[in-house]
Amino acid sequence: MPAPPLSPPVVPGPAGLVIPQQRPAPARETPAPEPFRDRGPDPADEPGREQDRREQDRREQSRERNRVRRPESLHDSDKDRQLARDGEPARDGEPARVGEPARDGALARDGESAQDGEPARAEDSARDGEPERDGDEEEGEDPDSASSTAVIPYAAATSAKRTRRMRAWMLVAPVDVLALSTPLLFTLQYWRGTLVMAGLTVALFAFGGLYAARRYVSILDELPTIFGRLLASSAIVAIIAAQRHDSVGYVEGFLRCVALSGSLVMVGRALTRTAIVVARRRRWVERNAIIVGSGQIARELARLLRRYPQYGLRYAGCVDSLFPESGKPAVSLLGDLGTLEANIKMADVDVLIVADSAAPDPDLMEVLSRPAALTRDIWVVPRLWGSGMHGAVPDHIGAIPITHIRHNTIGGPRWALKRASDIVIALTALTLLSPILLLCVILVFLEGPGKGVFFRQERIGRYGKRFNVIKFRSMLPRDEMDSQTTWSIAGDSRVGPIGRFLRRTSADELPQLWNILRGDMTVVGPRPERPFFVDRFSAEHPSYAMRHRVPVGLTGLAQVNGLRGDTPISDRARFDNYYIEHWSLWLDTKVVLRTIAEVFRGGGR
Repeated sequence: MPAPPLSPPVVPGPAGLVIPQQRPAPARETPAPEPFRDRGPDPADEPGREQDRREQDRREQSRERNRVRRPESLHDSDKDRQLARDGEPARDGEPARVGEPARDGALARDGESAQDGEPARAEDSARDGEPERDGDEEEGEDPDSASSTAVIPYAAATSAKRTRRMRAWMLVAPVDVLALSTPLLFTLQYWRGTLVMAGLTVALFAFGGLYAARRYVSILDELPTIFGRLLASSAIVAIIAAQRHDSVGYVEGFLRCVALSGSLVMVGRALTRTAIVVARRRRWVERNAIIVGSGQIARELARLLRRYPQYGLRYAGCVDSLFPESGKPAVSLLGDLGTLEANIKMADVDVLIVADSAAPDPDLMEVLSRPAALTRDIWVVPRLWGSGMHGAVPDHIGAIPITHIRHNTIGGPRWALKRASDIVIALTALTLLSPILLLCVILVFLEGPGKGVFFRQERIGRYGKRFNVIKFRSMLPRDEMDSQTTWSIAGDSRVGPIGRFLRRTSADELPQLWNILRGDMTVVGPRPERPFFVDRFSAEHPSYAMRHRVPVGLTGLAQVNGLRGDTPISDRARFDNYYIEHWSLWLDTKVVLRTIAEVFRGGGR
């Protein structure tokens, strides 16, 4: 028979309490524990406890040193990870990284208190729920992964929102004019030469890129160009002054004024460049930027923009197209390349930086040619930047060279200049060619009496706007649909001798001078096309629709290169887009001169 259960023994406790003691399991017979007594520290364990305290103190001191002193031997990416894990304070002028504690909610620089509107530090930990480590890499962790070196965007400064429309040339150009005009305060004897030199110097500075946007601002980089332009303008004006005045004293006095104004230009440039750098560092002036790319260069650019505000850009995020063969991105992305337009509007972006994008070049160009990206400043990291193959005017972010791409659309002051030249050319041509226009009217009327002299047809203009183009009638179409959908009429029997002559000499296009005066067209630009063919060619050739970002023209670069009539549309689109992206008044002049040569050669349709 099994033994009857025994009641558990009791142990007297403090204050008369009775503490029941659990009996050990029957399978194991162990002696009952002794009553609870406070025996105090065991002297035999004291050396071990002392060693543990020393080890803990040593670890605390090591962590404290890591917080105060940044190890110089670590690579940049290792530094960033140690910052995120140890909670190290940001160095002077550096934005906080993921995992850093907020300090007064703003970034402190150079020992000064945080400025109003400066970026707050990241308040979340480097990894949710992960304990803080002493900067050691976790076993098996990829040091180049996006999660271990994440660079997140930060809030825009309040003061920078009020100065978004300001540009550096708005400060630099007035100071240059003031410095060049300073000799007028001392003497008015050379006022003509002084004003001519001021205007000529500013023009040479503009053509030399001295008023263009720059990310790295330094007077030393600009000094050779400034000196060369000043020397050229002063030499031109001095030669003219020597021809107009025989007095050697007059020329010597004028050269002294030139030396004074040139010295003041140098001083003014140094002061304005210093003011620009200070304003950028304090984030009084900055522009939002999105990086198009997801590789190591994009990650490095994001880190540099966060760390160094003197480049005048606020990092707003990265976008890129990802493919299975491209691997894991090195940065966190706002979205794929197709979301660029939406992110531009959402983040109020002013600048796009094209780095090591995984997208093919045709896809990238198609996205950058959309309306949302056309009006933004575009900077490009050269593909072979390690070889030193970059532009004549060097610019860089950190040690990464970048090239500024001009606005590849015609607008603002450039469009005003082109529009003014169009009006002058159209009025002059209508006046000089009025006898020829009258002769064409008579000839067309005699060839087809009662059919009308002018022919109006709907065409597609800038941004898809429809308008009626005016031409001399060279044939009679069967119906309206026939005129809208027939591509080539070469060898058509409906074209008479007069019409064939007008088409060969392009004289049938002369009434379009009236379209130019109305603002529907321009003198030089992509030729307008009918809506039916615009829809068709835009579907077949992605670059064709990009032609409509500028006004259509009476003549174009494609036409003077032999692409008229039944010629490849892809070649026309390439020439038209090349013209748009490299437009200048001199390019317009060359196209007009070559068009006149084509007319006399009879190279029309």
